[in-house]
Amino acid sequence: MNKKTFLYVRVSSKDQNEARQLKEIKELGINERDIFIDKESGKDFNRPQYQALKQCLREGDLLYIKSIDRFGRNSKEIKKEWEDITQNIKADIRVLDMPLLDTTQHKDTLGTFVSDLVLQVLAFVSERERENILQRQAEGIAVAKSKGKHLGRPNLNLNTISKQQLQTLEQGYPKWKSKQITGVEFMTLLELKKNSFYKIIGEYEKSL
Repeated sequence: MNKKTFLYVRVSSKDQNEARQLKEIKELGINERDIFIDKESGKDFNRPQYQALKQCLREGDLLYIKSIDRFGRNSKEIKKEWEDITQNIKADIRVLDMPLLDTTQHKDTLGTFVSDLVLQVLAFVSERERENILQRQAEGIAVAKSKGKHLGRPNLNLNTISKQQLQTLEQGYPKWKSKQITGVEFMTLLELKKNSFYKIIGEYEKSL
């Protein structure tokens, strides 16, 4: 069986550079055609390069991931994908910044138990981190509103847009990223001008 080694990299927006992640794992010697890079949110696994990667994985292959939070941000989805790759496809996964998460090394019952436990804890932490970011955003909006209206033109940012705009942003962002709606349509839905739109989008992507 011709076993192959793959690398999956995710950055949360087009503004981020995957070079930082790639630099740390350059010595792995993985063929460029076997490196899959998504510039998408980590809240689900509906990402083109990740799905393409899964189509390539075969039994006995090895998949490198930098860290669990780069893999995903939803604990249930992380566990589901992990089990699909390791149990159904029967490929191995090695998480570079967490040595315990290495299915090539921990095949015994205790090792598997420890790996599963660590995976669930890290996946939970990753999800909670995203929830906390969204909560802080909501609290920031509430504080801004409690201070009343400001004189002059408001300084629009992620913490000063309305609750409705924030909900529209969260719902519309995946559609905009997947080109189901245009930037002009998204701006109209958010009731934002071009400069404010891209400023808020940039802030939102950094929080993902």
